[in-house]
Formats: sequence, structure tokens, C-alpha cells
Amino acid sequence: MRLYETAFLIAPNLPEEEMDTLIQAMADVVKAKNGRLIREDRWGKRKLAYPIKKFGEAYYVFLLYEGNPDIPAELERQFKQKDAVIRFLTIKQDQRENVRWPKKTKAIPVTPLVEEGEEKAEAPVASSSEKKEEENNE
Repeated sequence: MRLYETAFLIAPNLPEEEMDTLIQAMADVVKAKNGRLIREDRWGKRKLAYPIKKFGEAYYVFLLYEGNPDIPAELERQFKQKDAVIRFLTIKQDQRENVRWPKKTKAIPVTPLVEEGEEKAEAPVASSSEKKEEENNE
């Protein structure tokens, strides 16, 4: 079984009761196809980046579920039949957690500036006026 996430946008002019029944019907499709609904996120009405079917905003819903590849196909078929769904997208999630692979870097050996047992000899620091006098003498 694979992990999928389906996002769909519902027209904002749909009444709240019909919106709830539509979302529940899509969740029931997952259960009817022997899938396991993991999470259902309802983001509510959000402004769209660009108009879709003459709507400036839409109701966002995300379904995260586990199942066979026939579940997204059935959801897509259902979405195409409903006029209230204005956009949808299904992606196959990676089973692992979000793991970032470490970048390959070359190991640079660290050399100590001072050998063990030796003390660091400090050179006397000349002031800026002493440096100018030395330059003038040369």
C-alpha cells in the first residue's frame, strides 16, 4: 500500500452543508476502496493566486491516505463529475520521513598552530605611529 495526498479546491459559493457532504463522500471513496484515511485537513476559504473558473477564492481540502493506486483514479473520476470541485491534485508521498541527505564534503585535516608543550611566542605589536616612523626612516 502506498501513501497519497490529494488536495482539492471547492467553489466558494457552495453551501456549508453540501460542502460537508462532498468532503465526506470523497473520504468514503477512500474507505470503500479498502484504503486508510490518515488525515483530513480543511483549510477553509483562501484567496487564489489567479482566478480559476472565475472564482477569486476557494475552499481548500487535503486528504492524506494509504491505499492502492485505484483510489486516486476513483477520486479523480469523482472530481471530474462534480462541478463544485474546481481544481484537484494527487501526489504520491514518500514512505519515509522528510530526511535530508548530508552533503558530501571533503575532510580537511586540522593541524594545530602550536605543538604540544610549546608556548606560543607573541611578537610585539607596534602602534600605528611607530609603523609610520619606520617607513619614513627607510
